[in-house]
Amino acid sequence: MTMIYLVRHGETDWNRERRIQGSTDIPLNETGREQASVTGALLASREWDGVYASPLSRAFETAEIIARELGLPSPQAVPQLAERNYGDAEGLTGDEIDSRFAGADIPGRETREEVAARALPAIIALAENHPGESIVLVSHGGVIRTILGTVAPDAHPEPIRNGSVHSFRHTDGTLDLIAFDDPIEVESLACATEDIEEQNAIESRESLV
Repeated sequence: MTMIYLVRHGETDWNRERRIQGSTDIPLNETGREQASVTGALLASREWDGVYASPLSRAFETAEIIARELGLPSPQAVPQLAERNYGDAEGLTGDEIDSRFAGADIPGRETREEVAARALPAIIALAENHPGESIVLVSHGGVIRTILGTVAPDAHPEPIRNGSVHSFRHTDGTLDLIAFDDPIEVESLACATEDIEEQNAIESRESLV
């Protein structure tokens, strides 16, 4: 059995402006760095065997801050943990998306099924490389929502805020949700900002269908 804690990266300026980020590489802002530090300090109350992250700078820097708090080596980048590609919607606000696309399909947008097809096998592979251990994976709100919807479709999670922590268990090739109300997550929300659905108009719309 392997314990996996998925962490959403800290805040960026585009999160604050409610712009779609996706595969666009937007760095953390100072609030995001503070969130990463708080989350790392909370995670340090437990024992960990490795830190991995999306290569996008907002996730990778979050992971670097966490790794320092845990006294572990620098994180390893895992390309499959990168955020969903939102195609031509990247950089736009919800109002701009409504004006430009008016309910039409957005060119270049990666489907949730495509995200699951790359992210879930990568997470399982990492778990299989850490049997009996505990690892931290820093990723993105869209990826975390996709993993939840794949492994626990009937769950009703708390909002996926910047810096929040979500726990899973890997056993015999299967990934299971432990809880979105992990005590670490509850404490990490002390400096949390908005939920992925408040910051990302596409994720908000898809949660309603």
